[in-house]
Amino acid sequence: MFRFLSLRLNGVAKLWMMGILVVSLLALAACSSSQPAADSDTIKIGVLHSLSGTMSISETAVKDATELAVSEINANGGVLGKQLEVIVEDGASDWPNFAEKAKKLLQEDEVAVVFG
Repeated sequence: MFRFLSLRLNGVAKLWMMGILVVSLLALAACSSSQPAADSDTIKIGVLHSLSGTMSISETAVKDATELAVSEINANGGVLGKQLEVIVEDGASDWPNFAEKAKKLLQEDEVAVVFG
């Protein structure tokens, strides 16, 4: 699905992205005292980057790289036996909008972690 992106990322960059994602999710799972979706087969993760506005030229690629890492992690069995579900929000290159979208991801979508 994201083959074009894999050409721009070298092997080390892909390993770092996947490693950071896995370590973040494992740390969150280990430290979390309340897991609202503990019986779910998925772990929701939020991706909050500027997909429009002045910063979109650089942040769209970061969103794509995160989705690529998640698809590869899911293809290899997921994290703790659960598949990752990506919920993407657009910060629109506007800091107040970023705060609003982060609040939505955490409170309404109940994601385990927000990348962005």
